[in-house]
Amino acid sequence: MKNTHPVVATDPGVTRQVLADHPDLMMVSFRFEKGAEGRLHQHPHVQSTYVRSGRFLFFCGGAENELGPGDSLVIPADTEHGCICREAGELIDCFTPRREDFLT
Repeated sequence: MKNTHPVVATDPGVTRQVLADHPDLMMVSFRFEKGAEGRLHQHPHVQSTYVRSGRFLFFCGGAENELGPGDSLVIPADTEHGCICREAGELIDCFTPRREDFLT
């Protein structure tokens, strides 16, 4: 299917585009410029993150991990998390259930 979801600026140097969605699951692309931050936040959704390209320092539940292409992690629901982009790249995130707030 052709993707008709818009690219949305979320934070300085960060864009988001929904790739696919269903009430039970959503796939989203986040693109980061070097130095951009995914600010610390939390939500009731379980999230999996796959690093398609670039390098990122992730903060998740008080732990820090540096991830690069091919790496992934799962973020439990209601866990504070965020990242700093060390090398420009793209994250592919999946959320269950879907993030309704990303559709408005």
